[in-house]
Amino acid sequence: MAENTLAEIFDMLRRRPDVEAPNLQAWDATDRLLLESAVQLGRAGSTVAVIGDRFGALTLGAADLLAPASLRVHQDLVTGERALQLNAAELSARRDAAGLPPGSGGSDFLQLPLGPELLAGADTILLQLPKTLAELEEIAAAVARYAAPDVRLLAGGRVKHMSLGMNAVLERYFSSVQPQLARQKSRVLYASGPKTPASSPRFPVMEHLDELDLDVAAHGAVFAGPRLDIGTRFLLTFLPAMKPARHAVDLGCGTGILAAMYARQFPSAAVTATDQSAAAVQSALATARANGLADRITVLQDDALSTFPAGSVDAVLLNPPFHVGAGVHAGAGLKMIEAAGRVLAPGGELWTVYNRHLSYLPALERHVGPTVVEGRNPKFTVTRSTRGLR
Repeated sequence: MAENTLAEIFDMLRRRPDVEAPNLQAWDATDRLLLESAVQLGRAGSTVAVIGDRFGALTLGAADLLAPASLRVHQDLVTGERALQLNAAELSARRDAAGLPPGSGGSDFLQLPLGPELLAGADTILLQLPKTLAELEEIAAAVARYAAPDVRLLAGGRVKHMSLGMNAVLERYFSSVQPQLARQKSRVLYASGPKTPASSPRFPVMEHLDELDLDVAAHGAVFAGPRLDIGTRFLLTFLPAMKPARHAVDLGCGTGILAAMYARQFPSAAVTATDQSAAAVQSALATARANGLADRITVLQDDALSTFPAGSVDAVLLNPPFHVGAGVHAGAGLKMIEAAGRVLAPGGELWTVYNRHLSYLPALERHVGPTVVEGRNPKFTVTRSTRGLR
């Protein structure tokens, strides 16, 4: 029965509105192993929290297989939240059309931020292990602080992406951490006995960057943490060459460094910092507040400017990712370039920094307009693209 249920769910899962491609799948062996491990745990009817579900495999699988009394889910990326909603609706529609019981249906889970509302009373946690130890620490500390005393945390990942450091992080917050046998190149860490953290939550961390004279805040899931990544550093050297804008956007803002520095350089500009990641937008908001820029910078969680009207922006600053999940893929960057071209007003400028090996120039010309290479160093290229008449 469980195998049939998982096959039904996995077969219909899609990634949209995230990047879709033949080599990008909406579920992996870790999703299957986590769900099967949860079934073996024998906690049907419990209060379940799912963290890090990518496109709905864990949430929809848990709804059917565990029959939880309450099912809550936290996904850092807004694309993951929307994919789960779309996949739940599709599953429900298919079952309705076939005259089958609704099962997971699409309405029996709550999507919540990481914190007490998500975790209060939760006795079973299913976690797709994050990429960074900082993000794992923020999650583990929250589970230990807010979940039920008898909580069982099942943390799964692909073996090639797991490290002993993950065990060490979990051991700081749980009295028992038991690695399970690997299967299909995935493994589950089983943690129990939460230790109540002695201090208040340490996230977001805050550091002062002397070279920018800027305080930077970072939650665990944010790329580069509170540090200045080298691509952003290179793009900032071109800040004096940028023209002032009425409305500028830091697209894929991370901790909000570009937004903060642009707001300082051009005091009359309204600046929006936007990112798919909830952790990123909370970090950017904290960065703006720490530097006295909260009245100048608006922070927004969004997917590739989907809520922005066409032609509504005068400048976009972009340091795009070159990964989709754990794999190298240009799709995310191309999606952001296309979005920038749509929202820029005629004459507006897109300033982009990207790894030199990536062939973004044709896409910049096609989706935005005439593009000039403003600078190169051994690792990065910086371009300025000007939006033509529509």
